[in-house]
Amino acid sequence: MSTTTALTRTLTLPSLVIFGLAYLTPLIVLGIFGVIASQTGGASASAYLIALLAMLFTANSYGRMAAAYPVAGSAYTYVRKTIDGRLGFLVGWATMLDYLFLPMVIWLIGGSYLQAQFPAVPMPVWILGFIVATTILNIVGIKVADRVNLVLMSFQILVIVFFVALSVASVVGEQGANGLASATPFTGIDATAAGIAGGAAIAAYSFLGFDAVTTLTEETVEPRRTVPKAIMLIALIGGGIFVVVAYTVQLVHPGGVFENSEAAGFEVAQQVGGNLFGAVFLAALVIAQFTSGIAAQAAGSRLLYAMGRDGVLPRGFFGKLNARWSTPVFSILAIAAVGLIAIFMDVATSTSFINFGAFIAFIMVNASVIVYWARERQAGRQLNPLLYVLCPAIGVLVIGFLLLQLDMHAVAIGSIWLVIGGIILGFTTRGFRRQPPQMALDDLEGAVQQ
Repeated sequence: MSTTTALTRTLTLPSLVIFGLAYLTPLIVLGIFGVIASQTGGASASAYLIALLAMLFTANSYGRMAAAYPVAGSAYTYVRKTIDGRLGFLVGWATMLDYLFLPMVIWLIGGSYLQAQFPAVPMPVWILGFIVATTILNIVGIKVADRVNLVLMSFQILVIVFFVALSVASVVGEQGANGLASATPFTGIDATAAGIAGGAAIAAYSFLGFDAVTTLTEETVEPRRTVPKAIMLIALIGGGIFVVVAYTVQLVHPGGVFENSEAAGFEVAQQVGGNLFGAVFLAALVIAQFTSGIAAQAAGSRLLYAMGRDGVLPRGFFGKLNARWSTPVFSILAIAAVGLIAIFMDVATSTSFINFGAFIAFIMVNASVIVYWARERQAGRQLNPLLYVLCPAIGVLVIGFLLLQLDMHAVAIGSIWLVIGGIILGFTTRGFRRQPPQMALDDLEGAVQQ
């Protein structure tokens, strides 16, 4: 293994956008459609529209920070560079709830779909299959994973297009063309303001991962310009897909009453396309999980690599790149090892706490932009206060509201995780009296110059 800290720049704007959309998994809007429709009383389109507007404020902040610090590490790096290294460690630790455990959840959901269709095959076999395949692709290089993502994302988008087209055809066949113009998907049937707000909080979970491309900054061509554009495009494209799909599917099935809200997407797929399209839809969901797993494992491994390179995690293990593939193999394998926990977990339990870390990171990245603006202003450099103060401030308030919507179980688990991180930080910094180890930006050859 090589101890070099130079990642290879191969990713362009289209590659980053595809990576980010793969992480978002656009098809997930159909996977949780019934849950959001039930929560909002049939106003799922409004829930996604509100969530999109909320996420754009935070997407702006990630773009500002990615341009200022074009290195791997995402929220962890941004907070430690602008506010404080100790706080940066805690944010990175909180973010690990998302990055470290999200691949496990993705593989578990994919395994659940397959096990339901092929009950004779034990669940651990499917989970191991997901882990082995995605791990190999990520080890041999992000460029190979990028090509696989392109193929699989194309199929996923194709299924979404067919789903929307069949939904439109179903509505026109029953109600005529006028049936396509309706406010019902936004107003619902028995919707309330509180219900739509709660639905927006759930819908915001679909956006988790739009920030993941920041972990690939050191593998991106001209990152100062490319990464901010990619972040905004991912949020806009993903949000646009969510709103359009929610609108058309809600036209097919107005209201939020279903026999099984968790399987509502499959029920609507059979309704508009019959059993054949229902089977295709299930296949697409499994493929979507595989695609998302590739992206989630790649992003998580880059976070571990950045923290290992800085010395806040064991540098000899996490801070190394493979000499042949220039990828953080040990960090990738660590994510794979965590994924094995899925064998002993269920979907409801495993998804209950990952959003806590993501929302903490979102809040702190927004705060970092404001602090960065203040520092630059003190140094005599003027930055746009609309982009660097007002938008991030709104982002803090909006994400703070979403954080309060998490159930107490998720907050409790997330808080315990933060306490553990605080204990580790206390030992690392000798009772918080010194900063954690930090790698200077100047040591990252070519990262800032490009």
